[in-house]
Amino acid sequence: MSSRSAIPVIALTGHLGAGKTTLLNHLLRSPGTRIGVVVNDFGELNIDAGLVAGQIDEPASIAGGCICCLPDDGGLDEALTKLADPARRLDAIIVEASGVADPVSIARIIGFSKVSGVRSGGIVDIVDAANHFDTVDRSQLPPARYGAASLVVVNKLDQVPEDERAAVVERVKQRVAQRNPRVVVVGTSGGRIDHALLFDALDEPDPLGQLSFRDLLLASGPDEAHDHVHADAVTARCADCIDLDPLLDLLEQPPSGVFRLKGVVAVRQGRSVRRYVVNLVGNAIHIDKAPPRAEGSCLVAIGMHLNVGAVRAALAGALRPAAGAASAPALRRLQRYRGIGV
Repeated sequence: MSSRSAIPVIALTGHLGAGKTTLLNHLLRSPGTRIGVVVNDFGELNIDAGLVAGQIDEPASIAGGCICCLPDDGGLDEALTKLADPARRLDAIIVEASGVADPVSIARIIGFSKVSGVRSGGIVDIVDAANHFDTVDRSQLPPARYGAASLVVVNKLDQVPEDERAAVVERVKQRVAQRNPRVVVVGTSGGRIDHALLFDALDEPDPLGQLSFRDLLLASGPDEAHDHVHADAVTARCADCIDLDPLLDLLEQPPSGVFRLKGVVAVRQGRSVRRYVVNLVGNAIHIDKAPPRAEGSCLVAIGMHLNVGAVRAALAGALRPAAGAASAPALRRLQRYRGIGV
């Protein structure tokens, strides 16, 4: 593959009417982004043609109904192969599933894909704040879809009385945590979440292979008036080669509230220095060879309402300079995550 980082494949799931297409349209409006979209013919995708122009060349369509009901991958690999072409220079690929799609099945289909040049970007499950507990989460046990998700977006909060909104989001958080306490839950209206939670949008190629280490805007600027959900970002750097075990410990157990972790790290192997791009989204860890021009080690944690001091300390601990070459057990541990696509 090229020197660009693997493209994240992000699945949007949610019950009918929860706001998947609204959220997708919001992401497509992100300035300077190029997004590939995979849609179901079974579902409806109402994207203004003028909005799509210049951001995606054409949606890649999967015929035959809901993705999870199709035989094998249902054509998903073919669509991903088409969109992963480096000439398209995409920042992300979004799979918009129909409202009847099962997030557990979609996670499995994407997870078993063998397409090169892509990686898991997580499962984003959209929740209708006004109707969720009457339509989706109605049983004593929380639905299995919570466990498949990496990010749950409680949408349409504007349809809930203002004094009840925080309680609705907290109720969803508690139910989700019963399935997976690491799933991040955010509340919004109109699908207005910060694209930084899902992918990097760069106007120009980044010298580190699509990894931006500039400071992200934190809930400020003109977007503030539009009820956006803004991501927090914490950065740490190290000029030396790092110890692998603390890094892998961090990836396997990130700080509370961290949804994404990304970076470039230098590792001493024998007499040589190898550099790797690392990405964490939810529970999915992806590590691959870094572009040759990358230097030093750097990590960025992205999430919601982060304890900046605690997260920065955790990143610094993961970037601990190595006393010597990486051990064989640490290298075997790293290999578990090497080159895993979606």
